[in-house]
Amino acid sequence: MPTELTQNRIQKIWVPSNEDVPAVPPRAAYGGPHLANPPTVIVMVGLPARGKTYISRKLTRYLNWIGLPTKVFNVGEYRREAVIYSSYDFFKADNKDAVRIRHQCALAALHDVKTYLTEEGGHIAVFDATNTTRDRRDLILNFGNENGFKIFFIESVCDDPNVIATNIMVVKISCPDYQGCNTSDAVEDFQKRIECYRALYQPLDPEHDRNLSFIKVIDVGCRFVVNRVQDHIQSRIVYYLMNIHVQPRSIYLCRHGESEDNLQGRLGGDSGLSAQGRKFAVALTHFVEEQNLSEVKVWSSQLRRSIQTAEALGLPYEQWKALNEIDAGVCEEMTYEEIKEKYPEEFALRDQDKFHYRYPRGESYQDLVQRVEPVIMELERQENVLVICHQAVMRCLLAYFLDKSAEELPYLKCPLHTVLKLTPVAYGCKVESIFLNVDGVNTQRDKPEVICMPAIVSCLPSHRLVLYCL
Repeated sequence: MPTELTQNRIQKIWVPSNEDVPAVPPRAAYGGPHLANPPTVIVMVGLPARGKTYISRKLTRYLNWIGLPTKVFNVGEYRREAVIYSSYDFFKADNKDAVRIRHQCALAALHDVKTYLTEEGGHIAVFDATNTTRDRRDLILNFGNENGFKIFFIESVCDDPNVIATNIMVVKISCPDYQGCNTSDAVEDFQKRIECYRALYQPLDPEHDRNLSFIKVIDVGCRFVVNRVQDHIQSRIVYYLMNIHVQPRSIYLCRHGESEDNLQGRLGGDSGLSAQGRKFAVALTHFVEEQNLSEVKVWSSQLRRSIQTAEALGLPYEQWKALNEIDAGVCEEMTYEEIKEKYPEEFALRDQDKFHYRYPRGESYQDLVQRVEPVIMELERQENVLVICHQAVMRCLLAYFLDKSAEELPYLKCPLHTVLKLTPVAYGCKVESIFLNVDGVNTQRDKPEVICMPAIVSCLPSHRLVLYCL
């Protein structure tokens, strides 16, 4: 007999059901997908000051954003907890005590990797260390085989002295190892530390390591060597790494000007700009001119209010369907009060889990993240970009750049007539909020402290009548 199905009321998806299990089974930890693939350990490889930690954190932010629970395990942090750093002598190959300590720190990090992937709901762990010898990489491969984890190596190779010097100055001399140390001494010590690693460095070799899964990122993304990609996760990692760059740039995010539907408190729709919305479009034009950008790309959605805002700039712009506002389905063009009156259960369910909640015949924030992923990829490829979009879409984009969780994402504040200027920095993103002095209605609806579910009667496919009083 085919398995009976019942609908998950929040996500509007069909799931197996029988008499012995709840009609709506709980989601897995972190709201993540159920995947048949075994967990993956991403292993960084490369000399110090080659951007391994930058790649680790940026990649982790992306993977978490698309719904794959991921965590970085930086072996340097384990080492700093074990010993107080004094000088580069700690990294000499003939310093037996230090070699033993570093080995123990690596094992401690791997132990935590195993705990995360087997007990804490993690799906991907990033093992951030130099891992410059084949012995160390063999240790990790054996660890993966023993625990049934897939291993994927990312090696960052760079010989550009300017890039290395910049990385040392911007990141390395500000780390805890050099607190209280003057700049010139810190730079000299770190350069000697690099030489300690260089003496034993065994890069990944396409011939010797032909059976391993890896990508070599050469000269900050100028060239790549990709070998033996095994699954869709590794494919997405490769695709992501081949799209990011480290050139200075700014990304400007804003919503369209205030619309006629905004004035009435209506969701979605395709109305035009209000009088205040048209004022904002003019103010945005002046703002862009004041930024003195030699070149800026402008993107809008395909909805009228966004297009009208972009048209006022007098610049070439590109329309993206992916930037359209979240589809509210049967609730399109309704006010919150009307939804609460006509669909009280839907109103309460959305408050219960706003990220995963899917409007009937519409979308959820989870759906929206998947829809705007191509926008993120293209933003990573570009330099200066102005994105004119909508509240829910802007929240998804902002959550990616600011590393916000699924729980935080639907409540990020993106007010009308305000531009957010995002400037990528070493391990994150600097944000400036610029209000353009044009009043607009407040469309923010904060998370309610108390969620009241109405009592409802639901007829399930198993022909049972269940009274929900939540």
